[in-house]
Amino acid sequence: LSPGVPLTHPQPHPIVQRAKTAAVEIIRTFGLNQMPKSIFPAPGTPTYRSAWEATIKAAEEANDPGRFTAFIGYEWTSNAGGNNLHRNVIFRDDASKASLIEPYTTLPPLGSPNPVDLWKWMTDFETRTGGRVLAIAHNGNLSNGRMFPIIESFSGRRVTREYAEARAKWEPLYEVSQIKGDGETHPTLSPTDEFANFEIWDKGNLDLSEDKKPEMLEFEYARSGLRTGLRLERDLGTNPYKFGMVGSTDAHTGLAAVEEENFFGKTTSAEPSAERAEHVFVNNPRGGPPIMGWETIASGYAGVWATDNTREALFDAMQRKETYATTGPRMIVRFFGGWEFEAPDAQNRLPAETGYRKGVPMGGDLSAAPAGRAPSFLVAALKDPIGANLDRIQIVKGWLDARGETHEQVHDVAWSGSRTRGADGKVPAVGNTVDIANATWTNTIGAPELISVWTDLSFDATQRAFYYVRVLEIPTPRWTAYEAKYFGVRLDPEGRMIQQERAISSPIWYTPPDSE
Repeated sequence: LSPGVPLTHPQPHPIVQRAKTAAVEIIRTFGLNQMPKSIFPAPGTPTYRSAWEATIKAAEEANDPGRFTAFIGYEWTSNAGGNNLHRNVIFRDDASKASLIEPYTTLPPLGSPNPVDLWKWMTDFETRTGGRVLAIAHNGNLSNGRMFPIIESFSGRRVTREYAEARAKWEPLYEVSQIKGDGETHPTLSPTDEFANFEIWDKGNLDLSEDKKPEMLEFEYARSGLRTGLRLERDLGTNPYKFGMVGSTDAHTGLAAVEEENFFGKTTSAEPSAERAEHVFVNNPRGGPPIMGWETIASGYAGVWATDNTREALFDAMQRKETYATTGPRMIVRFFGGWEFEAPDAQNRLPAETGYRKGVPMGGDLSAAPAGRAPSFLVAALKDPIGANLDRIQIVKGWLDARGETHEQVHDVAWSGSRTRGADGKVPAVGNTVDIANATWTNTIGAPELISVWTDLSFDATQRAFYYVRVLEIPTPRWTAYEAKYFGVRLDPEGRMIQQERAISSPIWYTPPDSE
């Protein structure tokens, strides 16, 4: 790793390259609805049915209530025109109900790539079986402006109340971070947020068949989606984008391995090697910039506050949105909102006891504001036991003004060390202890835990609003730094080597009483 070591530009193994080429061809053919029947068996065929039965069997065998929960589920892979609108469909019940149906596909004539049709299928499943099901939309950064629409891409019509009610019912959660980039916000959308430029993928759609245009970004990212939801709620009476946050891997290896020092990638062709960082991950068929292997990120996980480690309790917690996402660290995050939290509440070693008693948890709704009162929030975070210390806790607020315009503001509410706000109102950077060459860092900065009570002094009881928490770690080595050290290679300088991992909570919403 000395300065004299040349950059490595290895060629992939021919078999690996052919496999990747075939996979991309299948994805593009799928998006054009030209999938040969010999490759993709139709619902109702023995092959299709046997695959579903094998999936159910695997989940039933792995499920061990109280110790390890394995849900029955599948991925609904809408990819019309190369635009990623994938959903993970999760069942609350066991084989006795899941086996009564077959997964809804995205290919006509028996399926559809339109999420509206998926929700109709979910309605039919619950009606026919008495079971319960929900869908989790994938990170929308590769949807090219179609994830949080005002104008539906399939019908060309403005989103209706019926659409809003169906989406709010069937999609309580949103995947805000995964291997194919982070989806909280984008620097163009949040120019005053110094932490917005985190693992951004903004070159195009899923197969890079269409370039990304600036006007698409607003309808792809979680924060702007939440803001759009406030506007649509005012117009339609229902907020279609009132979702909680989770992280997931989107890995297709069967391995939930997204720690930076143990990142096994999205597919078997992208598992650890001296070459993978500089391989092309997604080629650009039009000759534009591809997505490189180093751009994949070691993310993410879902945190769920449930009463038991069972399908039923975890599903119910996901339905009420009492969840948060992390980009990999197993940090603990608590977030409660109410009208009576005070500074002494942050001294309680059991913040949840106070939080549930005096307010609502992440994913909840604040009741009508008492006269003259502003909402207060109890926030707490504890570091990953074997991970990095914490830099800060932030609360992100979004609101709708009287003119129908939405706004956002990021508030630092707790931070480590003796730092004080600068003249611009921002807390200075925490520092950096990363040793890139040795892929390590020290916890000599930051804090193992942070807790605070914050009150929104700019609160307007007539305005719709949402609040969510973002917890930032101190800088740590990215997976690319571990890979360079382990394999003894020097990576292209463009490849990022340091990051600040984070957690994102589900929001808490406030709706004025006269608009409920």
